[in-house]
Amino acid sequence: MTAENEAHADENNIWFNPALLSISNPNPQQVDLSVFQDGAQPPGKYRVDIYLNQEKVDTDEIVFTLHKSADGKNSLQPCLNVATLKKYGVKTDLFPELADQPCVDLNIIPNAKATFLFGNQKLVLDIPQAALVTNARGTVDPELWDNGITAFLLNYSVSGQNSFARDGRSQDTSSQYANLRPGFNIGPWRFRNYSTWERDTEGKSRFDNVYDYVQRNIVSLKSQLTMGDSTSPSDVFESVPFRGVQLASDDDMLPESLRGYAPVVRGIARTNAQVVIRQNGYVIYQNSVSPGAFEISDMYPSGGSGDLDVTIKEADGSEQHLTVPYASVPVLQREGRFKYSLTGGQYRSYDDAVNNSKLIQGTAIYGLPWGITLYGGIQAAEHYRSAALGIGKNMGGIGAVSVDATQAKASLPNGHESQGISWRIRYNKNFTETGTNFAIAGYRYSTSGYYTLQETLDSWRNNGTLDDQDLNRSRNREELTVTQTLSDILGSLTISAIHESHWNSHKSTISLEAGYNNSWHGISYNLNYSWNKNSAAGGDNDGHAVYDTDRVISFNVSIPLSNFLSGHTMNANYSVNSSKESGASHSVGLSGTALEDNNLSWNLQEGFASNQSGTTGNLNADYRGTYGELNAGYGYDAYAQRLNYGISGGVLVHQGGVTLSQPFGETIALVNVHGAPGVKISGQTGVQTDYRGFTVVPYESAYQRDDIGIDVESLGDDVDITQTNKTVVPTRGAVVRAEFDARVGNRVLMTLKLADGKVVPFGATVTTDNADSAVGFIVGDNGVVYLTGLMDTGNVMAKWGSAQNQQCVAHYQLHHKNSQDDAAGPQINESECL
Repeated sequence: MTAENEAHADENNIWFNPALLSISNPNPQQVDLSVFQDGAQPPGKYRVDIYLNQEKVDTDEIVFTLHKSADGKNSLQPCLNVATLKKYGVKTDLFPELADQPCVDLNIIPNAKATFLFGNQKLVLDIPQAALVTNARGTVDPELWDNGITAFLLNYSVSGQNSFARDGRSQDTSSQYANLRPGFNIGPWRFRNYSTWERDTEGKSRFDNVYDYVQRNIVSLKSQLTMGDSTSPSDVFESVPFRGVQLASDDDMLPESLRGYAPVVRGIARTNAQVVIRQNGYVIYQNSVSPGAFEISDMYPSGGSGDLDVTIKEADGSEQHLTVPYASVPVLQREGRFKYSLTGGQYRSYDDAVNNSKLIQGTAIYGLPWGITLYGGIQAAEHYRSAALGIGKNMGGIGAVSVDATQAKASLPNGHESQGISWRIRYNKNFTETGTNFAIAGYRYSTSGYYTLQETLDSWRNNGTLDDQDLNRSRNREELTVTQTLSDILGSLTISAIHESHWNSHKSTISLEAGYNNSWHGISYNLNYSWNKNSAAGGDNDGHAVYDTDRVISFNVSIPLSNFLSGHTMNANYSVNSSKESGASHSVGLSGTALEDNNLSWNLQEGFASNQSGTTGNLNADYRGTYGELNAGYGYDAYAQRLNYGISGGVLVHQGGVTLSQPFGETIALVNVHGAPGVKISGQTGVQTDYRGFTVVPYESAYQRDDIGIDVESLGDDVDITQTNKTVVPTRGAVVRAEFDARVGNRVLMTLKLADGKVVPFGATVTTDNADSAVGFIVGDNGVVYLTGLMDTGNVMAKWGSAQNQQCVAHYQLHHKNSQDDAAGPQINESECL
């Protein structure tokens, strides 16, 4: 037995003789199996998921070549250039020997290696941390951000209601409503419009253009540029509608580990150590550090508060323990984070009578060390000037607080120049020991001369005829939300309270709400109480406030019935509401989902009210399908019967044609499973390819890796797919493509015979003229090969070596399927290979 005819079976010097493949095979020719020694695979181009130190960084087509290692084993190694390694964060400048190599030798980097997991189509790169640029967890290289394709988008929603009187006094009525949100994408530019149409019960029609804007990302500034109609940010000033230009930071461009507030954790490791960070008993961070000082600034935000318990596990088994105070309020930023917005244009109001004054606004928020955040801004418009300045502080054990003041000067229509100041304080604290969380406690006080920008410009409505009392200017506002966790068995309690009073008015509002939530063996229930006290406008004849008070108590319980319905959800529910104003009402009902993919959701309710409404009933259903979403409902009470209906969806016009779908989100993916209809997308209810193989995944996350998977169980008998998962990284508002190579056609068990009557050798590779050339089929016993995706007629090529006489081409012609038995399995075919 010669060496060239021997093949390794394993590392224990067990050998396999390829000649054994010819036993019971009439063709004495042997297949060259040398490439498969040591578990190797044929070299070529493969589309793979690329992992760097166990974290996915890319999906791409990589050329693999066959390499023999020092121990003589064959393996496929990737052809990667310097630019690609640099994109993945490798410090290529430290290794100048890499520069002149079109396919770099990873052995130049000490302890680096590449492993191709062929069965998973995964390329794993192991590179020491010292050779990598330190990036925050979850970082996606901006070079991977995909602005998407040129496309026209249209979101639409049409609804209507018909009411049929039952009491003999009312009249039958009908109304319709539609909203259209067309848009157009060119490169990074997003053109958007929002328009509505309605016809009221009197038959009068109205069309409104709600907004138009153009938007694009500015990658270098981690910002969004918006031109047209929009609203200003609300983190420093109250949000203001405008028509103009705005440049503002976009937090979504940051990796998730850098969004929101988290403190920087610093320490010193004596050895190669492991750092474990816990919050409220849960591990939220774990990583290895080198000896010396370390700094951890990429922890994911983990809630409002809760001190961080830091453990440094040294290599010798010893441990260090640190406590880092942590609490947060909305304005807090991480150390070194700068967030800003610049806005200029015209004030935009729903009321045409309001003066469209020119305005400018600028805000800035900056995270300093020691858990401090400074923030402020300016506003300027015709008749108005204001400036704000504030500070936020993570005070750890006693919570987090922010305090700011806004000084404003307003020119009012009566010629009076009014000046004032508004103070605001916010507080947040989670008492871990008692399970108590002050979610947000806030207080604002405004002096009598303080006007907001919106109040000032609204005062000039109709040339300044609006009375100052109509502006309803706030004087004091206090708000508090407290959540108390009782126990895993006893549930939780939430209490919220709001009080607000106004200048130049007797109006004031007091609102108190309390809720108790719990569950038992899947049965969820809650009890809620609300108390509202509102003063009427103007008060009584003596100018004293007149209060309108209402109390509402409600109880709700939901019982799952899914144990009796395999694959579908169903819940029985009951609720009772009691109010001083409207009396008591009871409702009992069922809700759930139906159909194979849970496309249909439905709700049935029957109720009784102690007021004049009497018995009430409602039946509603919603169907989410490939081409859109349908909803319909019927309801009745003592006054009328009502029928409502609606349809909504999306239309995407792209280079490949027109694709209909469910309603779009802001960022979407166009999936193309070439020519394969009815293929479902994993995790998406009702989303499956149309008759041409296209569909839309309606909601994707901007600037993050989004995985799109194919539900292989939905593939037809005539569809074979080479890859079931794609990763896309869309920018905001993009339409990104996710292409899946599918072979649609006949499945065939083909026997390939040579000109001399013998069969093609066992183990030969067969490719077809209508499939991806990188995909090969292996010949089995007696020259039989299983092929998929074949057209009714065509050619196949068999190859079992590099010599001319070790390959052949066969022309085939299949018969037309004409029975159910034929459709259920592959066709049987015999073709001559010449």
